[in-house]
Amino acid sequence: MRNKRKIINDPVHGFITISSDLLFDLIEHPWFQRLRRIKQLGMTSYVYPGALHTRFHHAIGAMHLMQDAIDTLRLKGFEITDEESEATLAAILLHDIGHGPFSHALEHSIVAGMRHEELSLLLMEQLNRQFGGRLTVAISIFTNSYHKHFLHQLVSSQLDMDRLDYLKRDSFYTGVSEGVINSDRIIKMLTVHNDELMIEDKGIYSIEKFIVARRLMYWQVYYHKTVVSAENMLINLLKRAKFLSENGEMLFCTPVLSLFLKNNFVRDDFAADITLLDRFAQLDDYDIFSAIKAWAEHSDPLLSMLSGGLVNRHLFRIEFSDSAPSEAYLEALCTKIRKAWPEAGSDACSYLLTTGTITNNAYIPEHDKIFLLYRDGKVADIAYASDQLNISVLTSTVSRHFIVYPKTIRPI
Repeated sequence: MRNKRKIINDPVHGFITISSDLLFDLIEHPWFQRLRRIKQLGMTSYVYPGALHTRFHHAIGAMHLMQDAIDTLRLKGFEITDEESEATLAAILLHDIGHGPFSHALEHSIVAGMRHEELSLLLMEQLNRQFGGRLTVAISIFTNSYHKHFLHQLVSSQLDMDRLDYLKRDSFYTGVSEGVINSDRIIKMLTVHNDELMIEDKGIYSIEKFIVARRLMYWQVYYHKTVVSAENMLINLLKRAKFLSENGEMLFCTPVLSLFLKNNFVRDDFAADITLLDRFAQLDDYDIFSAIKAWAEHSDPLLSMLSGGLVNRHLFRIEFSDSAPSEAYLEALCTKIRKAWPEAGSDACSYLLTTGTITNNAYIPEHDKIFLLYRDGKVADIAYASDQLNISVLTSTVSRHFIVYPKTIRPI
């Protein structure tokens, strides 16, 4: 008999125990092991060199925090059976299993119109068949169809174990101290009221810090201007490779990457061909970057320029503004780009000039609210209960428009 009660030494949380055979077997599965080869923060290491941690790290850490949360709620008298506990742990462990290479940067590039949560669910359903139905309860918790709603909230809400881990972990690996939160304190303050996950009122200051830290991390890390530039270069690079591949160009790449470059798969394709899901689960960062290194020497000027830029960190300029750029401004930039790279032809601006919008939502009360539970039974939304910081100000969505183009083009 193999000992499956392993201990993992995590630099963020310390020693993490794998508490059941099922969880061990899920971690050992090739689809989960793939997460070792997908960086948690995509292109962020171009700005913060230490940000090389992976989705594997994050999933294990989220599972650890989930165990702490379950133990806390049980000590407070809330019933969570052993089956429910294992299922909730499995749900958080697998919540990111559908992430593609470079995480969010290529979310809609490899498989059109499908978010990673949808792919995670498809993979979980297939794993459930492989494991003889042992993930049925985990899937119902993941999809919010289980009769205990608060278990789903532990997996996916505005105060879930996913967020508690990634904020603390991303802060640790980037060195950005503004994102540090007291996850232990927050978990100890968890409670349940009318099947809703809530925070005891004495935990209000920890939640305030959590919301502010999340907002700061988005501006300082996830939406850092250089990260946004690198991600858009990567997206355009893959778009160009896909265009060339679909038009008969033989590109150097792994067989599984070649499959997804030559085809535009949608959800129905995965439902019709179960082997396609396994092919997707073979894709990781190494497929993409090994190809990029080779494409830097390709004869296509657009593909080689974008690839060489990422390999050598010659990144594009990015301009942020509160309003969308005018058509006249974009046309003037495009004229300069066409003049600078005549060999790229009429397609130059499609790949070397990118516009977009980023939005920062630190707390969205229209969705799953964070409620405080007072000792007298009163319930209040954190946005309107704070007496030290006006959290309601942070409920508004802040949008910023951006333009990305080569640095050799002077701003107008």
